[in-house]
Parts: sequence; structure tokens; C-alpha cells
Amino acid sequence: MQLSVIILNYNVRYFLEQAIKSVQAATKAIDAEIIVVDNNSQDDSTTMMQDVFPDILYLQNSDNLGFPKGNNIGVSHAKGKYICILNPDTVVAEDTFLELLKLYEHKPNLGIVGCRLIDGRGKFLPESKRGIPTYWRSLMKITGIYKLFPSSSMFNGYYAAHLAQHQSGPVEILVGAFMFMPKALYEEIGGFDERFFMYVEDTDLSYACLKAGYENYYYADTTIIHYKGESTNKDLAYVKRFHQGTQIFYEKHFRKSFLFEVLMRLVTFVFLLFKQKKKSPKLAVVNQVMVVCAQEAFKRQVEVAMEKTVLQVRDLASLQHAIDQKSKNNGELMEIIFDGDYLTNKEIITFMHKNCRSEIIYKIKPVNSSFLIGSNDSNSKGSVIILEE
Repeated sequence: MQLSVIILNYNVRYFLEQAIKSVQAATKAIDAEIIVVDNNSQDDSTTMMQDVFPDILYLQNSDNLGFPKGNNIGVSHAKGKYICILNPDTVVAEDTFLELLKLYEHKPNLGIVGCRLIDGRGKFLPESKRGIPTYWRSLMKITGIYKLFPSSSMFNGYYAAHLAQHQSGPVEILVGAFMFMPKALYEEIGGFDERFFMYVEDTDLSYACLKAGYENYYYADTTIIHYKGESTNKDLAYVKRFHQGTQIFYEKHFRKSFLFEVLMRLVTFVFLLFKQKKKSPKLAVVNQVMVVCAQEAFKRQVEVAMEKTVLQVRDLASLQHAIDQKSKNNGELMEIIFDGDYLTNKEIITFMHKNCRSEIIYKIKPVNSSFLIGSNDSNSKGSVIILEE
């Protein structure tokens, strides 16, 4: 078997369904398996898995064991030569895994490979590529100084400024939402360190791979959606776990600096509390809804569910023309809905990334489903709209 895709789920039933369906579309030409590990979800994830994906290996934990242990359990059941650690709030393109399998054939000594991530509005997520979080880099990140010099490796080494978002190349750290590697490598470096619970464990795994002599790589030629807000709930538990993870990482890999450690903890705590209390920006009123689909019946479903008049377009070229004609800076929003039974995930992802605009929000109806799903802000929960059959 070529590939095992491990998805760790916790209370994101609809996002999980979309993620699995995107993986199924991306593995049609690959000898692959999907393994879902559930960390004791309290929603109807289990019922959905039994009804929609009865043939997928579904491992249920009786407690929330955390990100590292949950994924380690999944990998222990994997049969593939390669594995992909994938968040449940993601959408992969149809050629994502094929591209990375080819990459391993042509590049020796590859460690972990990541790809370009965008959020639910098409915005590039800078954590797609990162550097080792030295004290200096972490200080630049936490204080926000890196934003003043986004292209400087000195001030923005945290986000691997030596590479542009569309430029592939070696990087030190990759994000846990998508980590592709040989299973043998994962086992060689010991998998995720289970002393972490959630956050920083991806940094630790990436660093362990570097220390073992491998080259981690950011591959910019394939893009996936990571809604992010579904898997990064910035509450007080987040603050605590982030602190714990950071402390474990620095104690494990760096010499202690008491003064700097106190400063880092203080600044980080204040920063995270501010971020936790920060409200998502208030969206303007949606004044136009457009749906890209072939069937008039789907358009009517959307109109009933959203209680709005919907304009139907039948191809992306017509949609592009329509949004190019829309006046900018008028304080109004256009909402675009993609029919996953009509468009490929790659077409949707490419369009979203190309048209990342403040006046546009997106939703997707996954293939063979009866709901719309999207996220307007990577720092908050997404939204799901159920369609009547």
C-alpha cells in the first residue's frame, strides 16, 4: 500500500465528512487507506462515520487523548509506505497526494513535506512554512515585529521568510494540519512526543526530523484549505496548553535562559489573552449570493436554506467576470457557493486563492452531501447550513 491518511477528529462532524470526501477524490489513483481516530467526540461524528463511511477504519478513544497520542494510535494501524497527518478541517485537491509521491521519487533525503495552506476565504496561512522557533524568532513573532519586515529572514525567520508563499524549498518546521512523510521516518524519530497534548508537537516532530539528518520541504505547487478555526479554539485551555507545549519544547531542545523564559512567558500570556478576547471582525451584510452549479434544483435548495435570492452561474469564467465587475470598498459582501458535485476541489481551491478579497466569502457543498460549509475567519468557528432534501 502506498499511502495511509490519518485524520484525528474531535467534534467537527461536518468538516470531517468534507475532509474525508476530498481525500477519497485525491486517492482514486493511489493504493491508499483512510484511518479516522476519534478523541471521544460528543457530537454525531460516530453516527456519521457509520452511515456515510462504513468501510473506513474508525478508531474510537474513550477519552480525549490529545493530538500526539491520537495520531500515534492512527499511525500504528497504518499499512502505507507513506503517511499523511491531516486535520479534519481541511480540503485537499485531487492531485495533492500524487504530487507529493512524485516529489519523493525525485528528491533524496526528504523528511517531512508540507504544502501551501489557505483559509476558508482563500487567504494564505503563513504557518504553512516556518523556522525553528529560537528565542529571537519567537520574540519577533509574539511582539508582532515580524509584520514590519515580512520579507526579512532576520525579523521573520519564524515564518521562513527566505521562501515566498509560491516558492518551494527546504524549510525547518511544518504545520501539523498537513504533514506528509514515509511511515518508516515517522517511526525512526519516534512519532509525536506524547508529553505534548496539543500545540507545538508539530514543531517538535519537524525539529526531530532535522536532527536525524533529513530535509523538511515546503511544496508550494499544491494548495489545500485549512479552515483552522475548527481545530484551534482560542480559549483559556488553549493558552494553558500552548504554554505547556512551549515549555516542553524549549526544555527539550535549548539551554535554559531564565530571564528570557520569564519574559517569553509574560509576553506570550498577555498576547494570547488579548487574542482570546479579541472578537472576530464584524462582517458587512451579504447583498448578493451566487452559486456555481449545473442544476436549477440546487439553486432552489440554497434559496430556501438561506432565505435569499440566489444568482446561478454555470462556469467559473462567468463567475470571475461577475466578481470583477463588482464595485470594491462599498461595504457590501458577495457570498459564493460552490457545488462540489459540479466542480472539483482543485478548481474550488484555485478560485478561492486567486480571488481572496475582503468583500467575498465562500461556502462549499461537498460532493454527495446535503449541507453547505465554510469559514469567514480562521480564528473562529465556521458555519454549516443544512439543505432540505
